Amino acid sequence: MKNISKLKSTLFGAALSIVLSAGVLSAAPVSIEAVMTPQEQMKFKFADGTKHFVLAVRREGKAKGTGIFAGASVTEFGWHDIMPPFAGDPSGYLQLTDDKGGVAVIKWKVRAVFMKGEKKPALYDNGYWELVNGTGQFAGKRGVGSLVIKPAGGPKRKFILVGEVGDAP
Repeated sequence: MKNISKLKSTLFGAALSIVLSAGVLSAAPVSIEAVMTPQEQMKFKFADGTKHFVLAVRREGKAKGTGIFAGASVTEFGWHDIMPPFAGDPSGYLQLTDDKGGVAVIKWKVRAVFMKGEKKPALYDNGYWELVNGTGQFAGKRGVGSLVIKPAGGPKRKFILVGEVGDAP
């Protein structure tokens, strides 16, 4: 009787391990960069004696890298609430469109932190992204990962997304 109970326990443990690892393995890695060029922007400056501003921006670029987002056209709809030389809270959405018309909607948020630079304060933008909806190959998918935004010359910005995308539950 003990051997049967031990066998059941071992089989249950093995089956559970297979099921859990299958769930983990169903997510695929993604790693893309997109240099984003402003198409439209509005800058709101506050008349309070500070350098606080909000930038509403639409930028466009092309995703290069690996994974399901590679090769997609990217549009940012961003809201950048910045308080130089302290910090800021940019957020927004990225809309990625593949060559077949499939659309991925990514919600993102970063914390902008100013640190001492050589001539002026340097801005570091680090945060996260989440795939919240999609059509075509992105339908029924969910994803999450890290986001870094870096200067890319003039008003351009490089968005770097690293993470995983898998099936929605």
